[in-house]
Amino acid sequence: MIFRPEQLKIKDQRMKPFIDPEEIWGYLNNSPATKAQVREIIAKSLDKNRLTLAETAILINATDPELIEEIKQGARRLKEKVYGQRIVLFAPLYIGNLCTNNCAYCGFKASNQKVKRVTLNREELIQQVTALEDVGQKRLILVFGEHPKYDASFIAESVRTVYGVKSGPGEIRRVNINAAPMDIDGFRTIKDAKIGTYQIFQETYHPETYSKVHMGGRKQDYDWRLTALDRAQEAGIDDVGIGALFGLYDWRFEVMALVRHTNHFEAVYHVGPHTISFPRIQYASELNIDKGHLVTDEEFTRLVAILRLAVPYTGLILTARESAAIRDEIMQFGVSQIDGGTNIEMGGYAKKGKHEDQDIDFEQFQINDNRSLNEIINELIDQKYIPSFCTACYRLGRTGEHFMEFSVPGFIKRFCQPNALLTMAEYLEDYAPAETRQKGYLLLQEKLDEIEDEVFKTKLIAKINQVKEGHRDLYF
Repeated sequence: MIFRPEQLKIKDQRMKPFIDPEEIWGYLNNSPATKAQVREIIAKSLDKNRLTLAETAILINATDPELIEEIKQGARRLKEKVYGQRIVLFAPLYIGNLCTNNCAYCGFKASNQKVKRVTLNREELIQQVTALEDVGQKRLILVFGEHPKYDASFIAESVRTVYGVKSGPGEIRRVNINAAPMDIDGFRTIKDAKIGTYQIFQETYHPETYSKVHMGGRKQDYDWRLTALDRAQEAGIDDVGIGALFGLYDWRFEVMALVRHTNHFEAVYHVGPHTISFPRIQYASELNIDKGHLVTDEEFTRLVAILRLAVPYTGLILTARESAAIRDEIMQFGVSQIDGGTNIEMGGYAKKGKHEDQDIDFEQFQINDNRSLNEIINELIDQKYIPSFCTACYRLGRTGEHFMEFSVPGFIKRFCQPNALLTMAEYLEDYAPAETRQKGYLLLQEKLDEIEDEVFKTKLIAKINQVKEGHRDLYF
Protein backbone atom coordinates (compact mmCIF):
# COMPACT_ATOMS: atom_id res chain seq x y z
CA MET A 1 0.00 0.00 0.00
CA ILE A 2 1.24 3.49 -0.90
CA PHE A 3 0.99 6.22 1.73
CA ARG A 4 0.61 9.79 0.48
CA PRO A 5 1.17 12.96 2.53
CA GLU A 6 -2.45 14.05 2.13
CA GLN A 7 -3.69 10.74 3.56
CA LEU A 8 -1.65 10.51 6.75
CA LYS A 9 -0.62 12.54 9.73
CA ILE A 10 3.01 13.64 9.44
CA LYS A 11 4.22 11.22 12.12
CA ASP A 12 2.66 8.32 10.20
CA GLN A 13 4.41 9.17 6.91
CA ARG A 14 7.85 8.37 8.25
CA MET A 15 9.58 5.34 6.74
CA LYS A 16 6.57 4.40 4.58
CA PRO A 17 6.71 3.63 0.83
CA PHE A 18 5.48 6.59 -1.18
CA ILE A 19 5.97 5.77 -4.89
CA ASP A 20 2.78 4.90 -6.78
CA PRO A 21 3.43 4.16 -10.48
CA GLU A 22 -0.22 4.73 -11.33
CA GLU A 23 -0.08 8.18 -9.76
CA ILE A 24 3.04 9.10 -11.72
CA TRP A 25 1.76 7.77 -15.03
CA GLY A 26 -1.56 9.47 -14.35
CA TYR A 27 0.21 12.82 -14.28
CA LEU A 28 2.31 12.03 -17.34
CA ASN A 29 -0.66 10.81 -19.39
CA ASN A 30 -2.99 13.65 -18.42
CA SER A 31 -0.80 16.76 -18.52
CA PRO A 32 -0.67 18.11 -22.07
CA ALA A 33 1.82 20.91 -22.59
CA THR A 34 0.69 24.20 -24.12
CA LYS A 35 3.02 27.12 -24.76
CA ALA A 36 1.18 29.27 -22.22
CA GLN A 37 1.40 26.59 -19.52
CA VAL A 38 5.08 25.87 -20.09
CA ARG A 39 5.99 29.55 -19.98
CA GLU A 40 3.94 30.10 -16.85
CA ILE A 41 5.66 27.17 -15.13
CA ILE A 42 9.13 28.42 -16.12
CA ALA A 43 8.25 31.85 -14.71
CA LYS A 44 7.10 30.22 -11.45
CA SER A 45 10.39 28.36 -11.14
CA LEU A 46 12.39 31.51 -11.88
CA ASP A 47 10.68 33.02 -8.85
CA LYS A 48 12.41 30.19 -6.93
CA ASN A 49 9.25 28.16 -6.32
CA ARG A 50 9.47 24.36 -6.42
CA LEU A 51 7.20 22.77 -9.01
CA THR A 52 4.37 20.31 -8.38
CA LEU A 53 4.23 16.88 -9.98
CA ALA A 54 1.59 18.12 -12.43
CA GLU A 55 3.78 21.06 -13.45
CA THR A 56 6.82 18.83 -13.84
CA ALA A 57 4.78 16.49 -16.05
CA ILE A 58 3.84 19.40 -18.30
CA LEU A 59 7.50 20.30 -18.81
CA ILE A 60 8.31 16.65 -19.55
CA ASN A 61 5.52 16.51 -22.12
CA ALA A 62 6.73 19.65 -23.92
CA THR A 63 8.18 18.24 -27.15
CA ASP A 64 8.04 21.36 -29.32
CA PRO A 65 11.70 22.32 -30.04
CA GLU A 66 10.93 25.95 -29.25
CA LEU A 67 9.56 25.03 -25.81
CA ILE A 68 12.41 22.64 -25.10
CA GLU A 69 14.84 25.47 -25.79
CA GLU A 70 12.87 27.77 -23.47
CA ILE A 71 13.01 25.13 -20.72
CA LYS A 72 16.79 24.82 -21.15
CA GLN A 73 17.34 28.58 -21.10
CA GLY A 74 15.02 28.92 -18.09
CA ALA A 75 17.14 26.33 -16.27
CA ARG A 76 20.31 28.21 -17.18
CA ARG A 77 18.91 31.48 -15.84
CA LEU A 78 17.67 29.82 -12.65
CA LYS A 79 21.08 28.22 -12.02
CA GLU A 80 22.77 31.61 -12.27
CA LYS A 81 20.08 33.24 -10.14
CA VAL A 82 20.31 30.72 -7.30
CA TYR A 83 23.87 29.37 -7.44
CA GLY A 84 25.78 32.11 -9.18
CA GLN A 85 28.61 30.89 -11.43
CA ARG A 86 30.27 28.43 -9.07
CA ILE A 87 30.77 24.71 -9.65
CA VAL A 88 31.56 22.56 -6.63
CA LEU A 89 34.28 19.94 -7.19
CA PHE A 90 34.76 16.59 -5.48
CA ALA A 91 36.32 13.18 -6.09
CA PRO A 92 34.90 9.67 -5.58
CA LEU A 93 37.07 7.22 -3.65
CA TYR A 94 36.17 3.53 -3.76
CA ILE A 95 36.99 1.82 -0.46
CA GLY A 96 35.89 -1.73 -1.25
CA ASN A 97 34.10 -3.67 -3.99
CA LEU A 98 32.97 -6.74 -2.10
CA CYS A 99 29.23 -7.11 -2.72
CA THR A 100 26.45 -9.57 -1.98
CA ASN A 101 24.02 -8.09 -4.51
CA ASN A 102 23.43 -9.22 -8.08
CA CYS A 103 22.54 -6.09 -10.04
CA ALA A 104 22.33 -6.49 -13.81
CA TYR A 105 23.96 -3.11 -14.54
CA CYS A 106 26.89 -3.26 -12.09
CA GLY A 107 30.39 -4.60 -12.67
CA PHE A 108 30.72 -5.38 -8.96
CA LYS A 109 27.78 -7.82 -8.92
CA ALA A 110 28.34 -10.89 -6.77
CA SER A 111 28.09 -13.29 -9.72
CA ASN A 112 30.86 -11.57 -11.71
CA GLN A 113 33.88 -13.86 -11.49
CA LYS A 114 36.06 -11.50 -13.55
CA VAL A 115 36.09 -8.64 -11.08
CA LYS A 116 39.14 -8.32 -8.85
CA ARG A 117 37.88 -7.93 -5.28
CA VAL A 118 39.73 -5.38 -3.16
CA THR A 119 39.17 -3.67 0.18
CA LEU A 120 41.59 -0.88 1.03
CA ASN A 121 43.32 -1.33 4.37
CA ARG A 122 44.13 1.69 6.54
CA GLU A 123 47.58 2.23 5.02
CA GLU A 124 46.22 1.97 1.47
CA LEU A 125 43.39 4.37 2.30
CA ILE A 126 45.89 6.90 3.64
CA GLN A 127 47.93 6.56 0.42
CA GLN A 128 44.83 7.27 -1.67
CA VAL A 129 43.81 10.30 0.38
CA THR A 130 47.36 11.67 0.35
CA ALA A 131 47.42 11.41 -3.46
CA LEU A 132 44.09 13.26 -3.65
CA GLU A 133 45.21 16.00 -1.27
CA ASP A 134 48.44 16.45 -3.19
CA VAL A 135 46.51 17.61 -6.28
CA GLY A 136 44.20 19.90 -4.32
CA GLN A 137 41.09 17.87 -3.56
CA LYS A 138 39.12 18.97 -0.49
CA ARG A 139 35.84 17.05 -0.82
CA LEU A 140 35.45 13.28 -1.22
CA ILE A 141 32.65 10.78 -1.52
CA LEU A 142 33.59 7.34 -0.20
CA VAL A 143 31.96 4.45 -2.07
CA PHE A 144 31.38 1.00 -0.55
CA GLY A 145 29.94 -2.22 -1.92
CA GLU A 146 27.02 -3.77 -0.04
CA HIS A 147 28.69 -6.41 2.11
CA PRO A 148 28.68 -7.33 5.83
CA LYS A 149 32.34 -6.25 6.04
CA TYR A 150 31.31 -2.67 5.25
CA ASP A 151 29.09 -2.15 8.25
CA ALA A 152 28.46 1.15 10.03
CA SER A 153 31.56 0.83 12.23
CA PHE A 154 33.80 0.12 9.23
CA ILE A 155 32.41 3.13 7.34
CA ALA A 156 32.75 5.39 10.39
CA GLU A 157 36.37 4.33 10.90
CA SER A 158 37.11 4.98 7.22
CA VAL A 159 35.66 8.48 7.55
CA ARG A 160 37.77 9.23 10.63
CA THR A 161 40.89 7.98 8.86
CA VAL A 162 40.24 10.26 5.88
CA TYR A 163 39.73 13.31 8.06
CA GLY A 164 42.99 12.55 9.84
CA VAL A 165 45.18 12.64 6.74
CA LYS A 166 47.12 15.90 6.26
CA SER A 167 49.61 16.23 3.40
CA GLY A 168 51.40 19.57 3.09
CA PRO A 169 48.72 22.28 2.93
CA GLY A 170 46.17 19.62 1.99
CA GLU A 171 43.25 18.29 3.97
CA ILE A 172 39.87 16.74 3.29
CA ARG A 173 37.18 18.99 4.73
CA ARG A 174 34.08 17.05 3.77
CA VAL A 175 33.54 13.30 3.47
CA ASN A 176 30.30 12.19 1.85
CA ILE A 177 29.18 8.56 1.74
CA ASN A 178 27.64 6.31 -0.90
CA ALA A 179 26.87 3.00 0.76
CA ALA A 180 24.18 0.44 1.46
CA PRO A 181 21.05 1.26 3.47
CA MET A 182 21.22 0.53 7.17
CA ASP A 183 19.02 0.67 10.23
CA ILE A 184 18.63 3.76 12.42
CA ASP A 185 21.35 2.71 14.87
CA GLY A 186 23.75 2.21 11.98
CA PHE A 187 23.03 5.67 10.66
CA ARG A 188 23.64 7.11 14.14
CA THR A 189 27.07 5.47 14.16
CA ILE A 190 27.88 7.06 10.81
CA LYS A 191 26.62 10.46 11.95
CA ASP A 192 28.97 10.40 14.93
CA ALA A 193 31.90 10.20 12.49
CA LYS A 194 30.86 13.64 11.16
CA ILE A 195 30.01 12.56 7.63
CA GLY A 196 28.73 15.04 5.10
CA THR A 197 25.93 13.92 2.77
CA TYR A 198 24.72 10.31 2.91
CA GLN A 199 23.80 9.26 -0.61
CA ILE A 200 21.62 6.31 -1.61
CA PHE A 201 20.24 5.92 -5.14
CA GLN A 202 17.05 4.00 -5.75
CA GLU A 203 18.51 3.14 -9.19
CA THR A 204 14.98 2.83 -10.64
CA TYR A 205 11.79 3.89 -8.89
CA HIS A 206 9.70 1.58 -11.08
CA PRO A 207 8.97 -1.47 -8.89
CA GLU A 208 8.60 -4.02 -11.70
CA THR A 209 11.83 -2.94 -13.38
CA TYR A 210 13.56 -2.81 -9.99
CA SER A 211 12.70 -6.48 -9.43
CA LYS A 212 14.05 -7.46 -12.85
CA VAL A 213 17.47 -5.81 -12.49
CA HIS A 214 18.09 -6.70 -8.84
CA MET A 215 18.44 -10.45 -8.94
CA GLY A 216 20.00 -11.22 -5.58
CA GLY A 217 21.02 -9.79 -2.23
CA ARG A 218 19.41 -7.38 0.23
CA LYS A 219 19.07 -4.84 -2.54
CA GLN A 220 16.15 -6.88 -3.89
CA ASP A 221 14.02 -5.26 -1.16
CA TYR A 222 12.61 -2.19 -2.93
CA ASP A 223 10.93 -0.69 0.13
CA TRP A 224 13.98 -1.12 2.41
CA ARG A 225 16.02 0.89 -0.06
CA LEU A 226 13.28 3.45 -0.77
CA THR A 227 12.89 4.30 2.92
CA ALA A 228 16.60 4.20 3.75
CA LEU A 229 17.06 7.95 3.86
CA ASP A 230 14.00 8.27 6.10
CA ARG A 231 15.92 6.15 8.59
CA ALA A 232 18.94 8.41 8.10
CA GLN A 233 16.74 11.41 8.92
CA GLU A 234 15.41 9.66 12.00
CA ALA A 235 19.02 9.12 13.08
CA GLY A 236 19.74 12.84 12.76
CA ILE A 237 21.39 12.87 9.32
CA ASP A 238 19.56 15.78 7.70
CA ASP A 239 21.85 16.04 4.67
CA VAL A 240 21.00 13.32 2.16
CA GLY A 241 21.33 12.70 -1.56
CA ILE A 242 19.01 10.79 -3.88
CA GLY A 243 19.40 9.61 -7.45
CA ALA A 244 18.27 7.35 -10.25
CA LEU A 245 20.30 5.37 -12.78
CA PHE A 246 18.90 6.55 -16.10
CA GLY A 247 18.51 3.88 -18.75
CA LEU A 248 16.84 1.20 -16.65
CA TYR A 249 13.31 2.52 -17.21
CA ASP A 250 11.53 5.43 -18.93
CA TRP A 251 13.41 8.64 -18.08
CA ARG A 252 10.15 10.56 -17.75
CA PHE A 253 8.98 8.29 -14.95
CA GLU A 254 12.30 8.53 -13.12
CA VAL A 255 12.29 12.35 -13.22
CA MET A 256 8.78 12.39 -11.79
CA ALA A 257 9.76 9.89 -9.09
CA LEU A 258 12.75 12.01 -8.06
CA VAL A 259 10.43 14.98 -7.63
CA ARG A 260 7.98 12.75 -5.71
CA HIS A 261 10.84 11.68 -3.42
CA THR A 262 11.64 15.35 -2.86
CA ASN A 263 7.98 16.01 -2.02
CA HIS A 264 8.10 13.24 0.55
CA PHE A 265 11.14 14.66 2.32
CA GLU A 266 9.67 18.15 2.42
CA ALA A 267 6.30 16.95 3.70
CA VAL A 268 7.76 14.74 6.42
CA TYR A 269 11.12 16.29 7.36
CA HIS A 270 10.60 19.89 6.19
CA VAL A 271 13.67 19.78 3.96
CA GLY A 272 14.37 18.37 0.54
CA PRO A 273 17.38 16.26 -0.41
CA HIS A 274 20.65 18.18 -0.53
CA THR A 275 21.56 16.68 -3.90
CA ILE A 276 20.05 14.74 -6.79
CA SER A 277 22.24 12.60 -9.06
CA PHE A 278 21.22 11.33 -12.50
CA PRO A 279 23.95 9.00 -13.83
CA ARG A 280 23.37 7.25 -17.14
CA ILE A 281 24.20 3.59 -17.61
CA GLN A 282 27.71 3.07 -18.96
CA TYR A 283 29.58 -0.03 -20.03
CA ALA A 284 30.49 -2.35 -17.16
CA SER A 285 31.98 -5.81 -16.81
CA GLU A 286 29.24 -8.42 -17.35
CA LEU A 287 26.65 -5.72 -18.16
CA ASN A 288 23.31 -7.42 -18.81
CA ILE A 289 20.37 -5.06 -19.28
CA ASP A 290 17.50 -4.38 -21.66
CA LYS A 291 18.75 -1.42 -23.72
CA GLY A 292 15.27 -0.21 -24.65
CA HIS A 293 15.35 2.68 -22.17
CA LEU A 294 18.83 4.11 -22.78
CA VAL A 295 18.74 7.90 -22.67
CA THR A 296 19.95 9.94 -25.65
CA ASP A 297 22.10 13.04 -25.23
CA GLU A 298 19.14 15.22 -26.21
CA GLU A 299 16.87 13.57 -23.63
CA PHE A 300 19.61 13.81 -21.03
CA THR A 301 19.97 17.56 -21.54
CA ARG A 302 16.20 17.97 -21.28
CA LEU A 303 15.85 15.98 -18.08
CA VAL A 304 18.65 17.90 -16.35
CA ALA A 305 17.00 21.22 -17.28
CA ILE A 306 13.60 19.98 -16.07
CA LEU A 307 15.05 18.82 -12.75
CA ARG A 308 16.71 22.20 -12.27
CA LEU A 309 13.39 24.00 -12.74
CA ALA A 310 11.47 21.49 -10.60
CA VAL A 311 13.75 21.71 -7.55
CA PRO A 312 15.46 25.14 -7.53
CA TYR A 313 17.36 24.68 -4.24
CA THR A 314 18.60 21.11 -4.68
CA GLY A 315 22.16 20.53 -5.86
CA LEU A 316 22.45 18.61 -9.13
CA ILE A 317 25.47 16.31 -9.58
CA LEU A 318 26.91 15.45 -13.01
CA THR A 319 29.58 12.74 -12.92
CA ALA A 320 32.53 11.63 -15.01
CA ARG A 321 30.41 8.82 -16.43
CA GLU A 322 29.73 11.47 -19.08
CA SER A 323 32.29 12.70 -21.60
CA ALA A 324 33.98 16.07 -21.23
CA ALA A 325 31.97 17.42 -24.18
CA ILE A 326 28.62 16.35 -22.69
CA ARG A 327 29.56 17.71 -19.27
CA ASP A 328 30.60 21.07 -20.71
CA GLU A 329 27.31 21.28 -22.61
CA ILE A 330 24.96 20.24 -19.82
CA MET A 331 26.66 22.09 -16.96
CA GLN A 332 25.07 25.38 -17.97
CA PHE A 333 21.54 24.03 -17.58
CA GLY A 334 21.52 23.55 -13.85
CA VAL A 335 24.44 21.44 -12.63
CA SER A 336 26.02 22.61 -9.37
CA GLN A 337 28.52 19.81 -8.63
CA ILE A 338 30.91 17.69 -10.71
CA ASP A 339 33.71 15.28 -9.91
CA GLY A 340 37.19 16.10 -11.19
CA GLY A 341 40.33 14.05 -11.68
CA THR A 342 38.18 10.96 -11.22
CA ASN A 343 39.74 7.51 -10.94
CA ILE A 344 37.41 4.70 -9.86
CA GLU A 345 39.98 1.92 -10.13
CA MET A 346 40.48 0.30 -6.75
CA GLY A 347 43.62 1.94 -5.38
CA GLY A 348 43.96 4.00 -8.54
CA TYR A 349 44.74 7.47 -7.20
CA ALA A 350 48.12 6.48 -5.76
CA LYS A 351 49.26 5.13 -9.14
CA LYS A 352 51.32 7.45 -11.31
CA GLY A 353 50.18 8.68 -14.69
CA LYS A 354 46.87 9.61 -16.22
CA HIS A 355 43.86 7.33 -15.89
CA GLU A 356 43.15 6.68 -19.57
CA ASP A 357 43.45 2.91 -20.05
CA GLN A 358 40.79 1.55 -17.73
CA ASP A 359 40.84 -2.01 -16.44
CA ILE A 360 37.09 -2.54 -16.35
CA ASP A 361 37.51 -5.61 -14.12
CA PHE A 362 38.89 -3.31 -11.42
CA GLU A 363 36.09 -0.76 -11.78
CA GLN A 364 32.34 -0.57 -11.34
CA PHE A 365 31.66 0.96 -14.76
CA GLN A 366 33.39 2.92 -17.50
CA ILE A 367 34.08 6.59 -16.98
CA ASN A 368 34.29 8.91 -19.98
CA ASP A 369 35.90 12.08 -18.62
CA ASN A 370 39.55 11.34 -17.84
CA ARG A 371 40.69 14.93 -17.39
CA SER A 372 42.88 15.74 -14.43
CA LEU A 373 41.58 18.03 -11.70
CA ASN A 374 43.70 20.90 -12.98
CA GLU A 375 42.55 20.40 -16.57
CA ILE A 376 38.95 20.66 -15.41
CA ILE A 377 39.67 23.72 -13.26
CA ASN A 378 41.46 25.32 -16.21
CA GLU A 379 38.45 24.79 -18.45
CA LEU A 380 35.99 25.97 -15.82
CA ILE A 381 37.96 29.20 -15.49
CA ASP A 382 37.98 29.60 -19.29
CA GLN A 383 34.17 29.34 -19.20
CA LYS A 384 33.96 31.90 -16.35
CA TYR A 385 32.85 29.35 -13.77
CA ILE A 386 34.27 29.55 -10.25
CA PRO A 387 35.78 26.20 -9.18
CA SER A 388 34.68 25.69 -5.57
CA PHE A 389 35.84 23.44 -2.75
CA CYS A 390 33.74 25.33 -0.20
CA THR A 391 32.50 23.50 2.91
CA ALA A 392 31.48 26.52 5.01
CA CYS A 393 27.82 25.59 5.42
CA TYR A 394 28.73 22.31 7.07
CA ARG A 395 31.16 24.01 9.46
CA LEU A 396 28.49 26.50 10.48
CA GLY A 397 25.60 24.06 10.81
CA ARG A 398 23.82 25.24 7.68
CA THR A 399 22.50 21.80 6.72
CA GLY A 400 19.06 20.27 6.44
CA GLU A 401 16.27 22.62 7.45
CA HIS A 402 18.83 25.26 8.46
CA PHE A 403 20.30 25.11 4.94
CA MET A 404 16.88 25.92 3.50
CA GLU A 405 16.54 28.89 5.83
CA PHE A 406 19.76 30.31 4.39
CA SER A 407 19.40 29.26 0.78
CA VAL A 408 15.85 30.32 0.00
CA PRO A 409 16.44 34.07 0.55
CA GLY A 410 19.48 33.93 -1.77
CA PHE A 411 22.27 33.24 0.68
CA ILE A 412 23.72 30.58 -1.65
CA LYS A 413 24.71 33.23 -4.15
CA ARG A 414 25.60 35.89 -1.58
CA PHE A 415 27.85 33.75 0.64
CA CYS A 416 28.69 30.63 -1.37
CA GLN A 417 30.13 32.52 -4.34
CA PRO A 418 32.57 34.57 -2.20
CA ASN A 419 33.49 31.42 -0.27
CA ALA A 420 34.07 29.67 -3.59
CA LEU A 421 36.46 32.46 -4.57
CA LEU A 422 38.39 31.90 -1.34
CA THR A 423 38.77 28.17 -2.00
CA MET A 424 39.77 28.90 -5.59
CA ALA A 425 42.47 31.25 -4.26
CA GLU A 426 43.72 28.43 -2.02
CA TYR A 427 43.99 26.13 -5.02
CA LEU A 428 45.76 28.79 -7.10
CA GLU A 429 48.30 29.37 -4.33
CA ASP A 430 48.96 25.74 -3.37
CA TYR A 431 48.51 23.56 -6.47
CA ALA A 432 47.93 25.44 -9.72
CA PRO A 433 50.53 25.59 -12.50
CA ALA A 434 51.55 29.10 -13.52
CA GLU A 435 49.12 29.35 -16.45
CA THR A 436 46.12 28.27 -14.35
CA ARG A 437 47.19 30.58 -11.52
CA GLN A 438 47.39 33.59 -13.85
CA LYS A 439 44.01 32.90 -15.47
CA GLY A 440 42.44 32.15 -12.10
CA TYR A 441 43.43 35.45 -10.56
CA LEU A 442 42.16 37.34 -13.62
CA LEU A 443 38.78 35.64 -13.15
CA LEU A 444 38.86 36.34 -9.43
CA GLN A 445 39.38 40.05 -10.13
CA GLU A 446 36.47 40.02 -12.60
CA LYS A 447 34.21 38.56 -9.93
CA LEU A 448 35.40 41.11 -7.38
CA ASP A 449 34.58 43.91 -9.82
CA GLU A 450 31.00 42.61 -10.06
CA ILE A 451 30.37 43.01 -6.31
CA GLU A 452 28.41 46.21 -5.67
CA ASP A 453 28.53 46.11 -1.87
CA GLU A 454 31.83 47.92 -1.24
CA VAL A 455 31.93 47.03 2.46
CA PHE A 456 31.55 43.33 1.72
CA LYS A 457 34.01 43.54 -1.17
CA THR A 458 36.62 45.03 1.16
CA LYS A 459 36.12 42.16 3.61
CA LEU A 460 36.48 39.61 0.81
CA ILE A 461 39.66 41.22 -0.54
CA ALA A 462 41.12 41.16 2.98
CA LYS A 463 40.44 37.42 3.25
CA ILE A 464 41.95 36.77 -0.20
CA ASN A 465 45.08 38.61 0.90
CA GLN A 466 45.17 36.41 4.00
CA VAL A 467 45.08 33.35 1.75
CA LYS A 468 48.04 34.74 -0.20
CA GLU A 469 49.86 35.17 3.12
CA GLY A 470 49.39 31.51 3.94
CA HIS A 471 46.13 31.40 5.93
CA ARG A 472 43.77 28.57 4.99
CA ASP A 473 40.16 27.52 5.45
CA LEU A 474 38.73 31.04 5.56
CA TYR A 475 35.06 31.60 4.86
CA PHE A 476 32.03 33.79 5.51
